[in-house]
Amino acid sequence: MLRVGINGYGTIGKRVADAIRAQPDMEVAGVAKVSPDYVAVGAAEADYPLYAVDESRADGFREAGVELAGSVDELVAESDIVVDATPSGIGAENRPLYERHDTPALFQGGEDATVAEVSFNARANYDEASDADYVRVVSCNTTGLSRFVAPIHEEYGIEKVRTTLVRRGGDPCQTERGPINDALPDPVSIPSHHGPDVQTVFPELDIDTIGLKVPTTMMHVHAVNVTLEEKPDSVAEVRDRLREEDRLLLIPEYAGIDGAGTLKDLALDVGRPRGDIWENCIWEESITLQGRDLYCMQAIHQESDVVPENVDAIRSVTGLLDGAESRALTNETLGIGLGRLDATEERTADRQTAD
Repeated sequence: MLRVGINGYGTIGKRVADAIRAQPDMEVAGVAKVSPDYVAVGAAEADYPLYAVDESRADGFREAGVELAGSVDELVAESDIVVDATPSGIGAENRPLYERHDTPALFQGGEDATVAEVSFNARANYDEASDADYVRVVSCNTTGLSRFVAPIHEEYGIEKVRTTLVRRGGDPCQTERGPINDALPDPVSIPSHHGPDVQTVFPELDIDTIGLKVPTTMMHVHAVNVTLEEKPDSVAEVRDRLREEDRLLLIPEYAGIDGAGTLKDLALDVGRPRGDIWENCIWEESITLQGRDLYCMQAIHQESDVVPENVDAIRSVTGLLDGAESRALTNETLGIGLGRLDATEERTADRQTAD
């Protein structure tokens, strides 16, 4: 069993911990927290060994009735690999800690690409992380775009990608974030950072991105336009190709899912932990083909879509499984693809007969 330490137990860290616990070839060595807040209490109640990031604040944990297993330094020493899920910028500061213990580490997409040897997406470049000690799992938006681009690029070739990202103002727990009642170009300049970030996975890809930030905590929404090198025979062909991808979920018109809020309601109804949606959610009726221009809209759950990527990155770095085997195991253990709403021909035919 691979012992995985998690430094930072917040939005991403707690989800990664639960995902690792679900794997048959991994176990959580422990999780590190700065302060004894409700999330730390939750970690203790989940029986995760809890380590203090700042030993000078250890008394605060004890006063809150939270038992500590040690310091983050000890956690790193006891782990085979560490997932750094700390806030943006802190991961880079932590790298010397991992180097001191000769412990491989994963960083998150909020870090600059220079923090690691490889920017990772399980669908696009799994094997590139196999010889690396430090890997950055790209951000939620870059993960979503990379998953979409990979099969399209393989099947038809890509001349140009243009994407407008409508981004949530903050996660549900980020009460300090905004805007409150506005729509902000974020940034005003073009491109936004997302296009260059996708190029850390697809170096030769011609991609422009524009970002907006809006007052919601639900999900990001992407409006994507791809100019293809080869024209598909039909839009149905493109939909079928996307439907073959295990982490792309095509949302059929009959489902009545008209927005990100409805998607979250669906996730809760089907019993997803925390209402998480690990897949890209592509509205099937938005997939449009005009000549060689392909259009679609997809929703990306910023709190969870990178979680399976972290699990796969661990296996790539440590050599546990090859890419296809790891993705299949991660999907199975997390329930990705179960109860899919994809409108297969058989399902559509059944509905037409019933109507």
